[in-house]
Amino acid sequence: MNMNLQIRIVLAFMAALAAAAAEPSATGNCTLVIHVTGFRNQKGVAGGTLFTSPNGWPEDNDKSYRHGPFPITGDHATLTFDHLPPGRYGVAVLHDENSNHKLDRNFLRVPKEGFGFANNPHVGLSTPKWEDSAVTVACPVTEINIRLIYK
Repeated sequence: MNMNLQIRIVLAFMAALAAAAAEPSATGNCTLVIHVTGFRNQKGVAGGTLFTSPNGWPEDNDKSYRHGPFPITGDHATLTFDHLPPGRYGVAVLHDENSNHKLDRNFLRVPKEGFGFANNPHVGLSTPKWEDSAVTVACPVTEINIRLIYK
């Protein structure tokens, strides 16, 4: 192998290592535990969604960092997201009474199911901003409480 090719291989390898170090890790060692209260019944599941930016906030699961259903026990649910990198996450939850993985609304676009956000911001006629519903997740465990809202 000539010297020029060896140098190019080494430089390409070093560039790949630098790029990998600069990208945020897809997984981490932090856990976010979300205690959700205020369920009006035990139908369906509790849905939780985490966003790392306002992009897609709060209902586009395809743009979320992570989402999933969790069981309801009595009038509460505990949503646990493991293996998160430390950082800020916008958190939205819903009482998915019919387990269709979305917040159902009536013909006026008013939610028919319960919903809530981290930091329990006041919700008027519009969704709170991502910044108002974001929490800092630190290792090993961060716990938050969210109370559901039914309109």
